[in-house]
Amino acid sequence: MSQFFQIHPDNPQARLIHQAAEMVRQGGLLIYPTDSCYALGCRIGDKNALERIRRLRRLDDKHNLTLACSDLSQLGVFARVDTAAFRLLKNNLPGPYTFILAATREVPRILQHPKRRTIGLRIPGNPIAQALLAELGEPMFSTSLILPDEPLPLFDPYEMRQMLEHQVDLIIDGGYGSTEVSSVIDLSEGQARLLRIGCGDPAPFADD
Repeated sequence: MSQFFQIHPDNPQARLIHQAAEMVRQGGLLIYPTDSCYALGCRIGDKNALERIRRLRRLDDKHNLTLACSDLSQLGVFARVDTAAFRLLKNNLPGPYTFILAATREVPRILQHPKRRTIGLRIPGNPIAQALLAELGEPMFSTSLILPDEPLPLFDPYEMRQMLEHQVDLIIDGGYGSTEVSSVIDLSEGQARLLRIGCGDPAPFADD
């Protein structure tokens, strides 16, 4: 049965954030809030936890995987970022966007798109997510909490507890979440391509 932490959405309790980070380091799978919808998260490169996410969400190997990072310097370790891309990232992050970028060798191969060698990266602005990533000191694999055959993400932490308490190790209750996913922008081929409209203003990435 999973643990259930009620964490203040604006002023996260350091003790609970520390405990949550320790659970991730030890291979735990957690549900946590972002500035779009709630997400599933685990330690980068943890194959067992990653496989649990794949089973829970029924993801195939063609699904773009995402790393949640704490800041741009951390993001730059895992993605190749040219000057134009850096300008877009700096102007729009932290925020409810996922950027598809060319992966560096630092990204575990299991997380890369099998054909394109790309990776999705986020820097969420949610205070709980920011505190957790800062405490971890490394990115976290992340994917939206959308259950198979459901059109929208789960948004009520108590419903998450009822449905998933035997499938995850920790649920962080940071209040009701959004039912919108992040906007997805592909920067891997030089030009910004808007792949999915979700939370966040799409205007900076729209074609002229």
